[in-house]
Amino acid sequence: MRSAQVERETAETQIAVSLNIDGTGTFAGTTGIGFFDHMMNLLACHSGMDITLHVHGDLDVDTHHTLEDLAIVFGDALTEALGEKKGINRYGMFYCPMDEALSRIVIDLSGRPYLVCEVPLHVERIGTFETEMLKEFLYALAVHGRMNLHVTTLYGENDHHIVESIFKGLGHALKEAVRIEGEETSVLSTKGVL
Repeated sequence: MRSAQVERETAETQIAVSLNIDGTGTFAGTTGIGFFDHMMNLLACHSGMDITLHVHGDLDVDTHHTLEDLAIVFGDALTEALGEKKGINRYGMFYCPMDEALSRIVIDLSGRPYLVCEVPLHVERIGTFETEMLKEFLYALAVHGRMNLHVTTLYGENDHHIVESIFKGLGHALKEAVRIEGEETSVLSTKGVL
């Protein structure tokens, strides 16, 4: 079973993530940020991964520490659960429409972290979620998930729809990238390692 449990405790946050890559798409727990709970639930559902969170952060300051540290722990859990990445598809891509919005997510679980994020947002907040934190979350996820991650919103007007299309698309792209495709004794790289 490809699963991991990772914890991180700082003076600002206490976060634990339990991840089962080969799950059924269940989500449990809360970030303390209603809109982001919705996004993590969508990520679990559309990736088919089981995600359980225990998050306590300094939300009296803002959402930055909580969401950045959550991405760090989630990315670390993904990296640990994938292990040597033997047999995985490695690449994932998904175009996700959400009403008037359309986003494209492309992933390479290459072990070489990089983020390209081209997402124009129009408001400062969606509920209590600070929209500038979208890029911070994706950056920390790319680094700690050791992935090349390209996120592009091709068009859209409603920021809720735009961000929702990103998290649904991220789920589908991850599902494709982690899928076992080949021999579980080799990795999809001429280097022999990812």
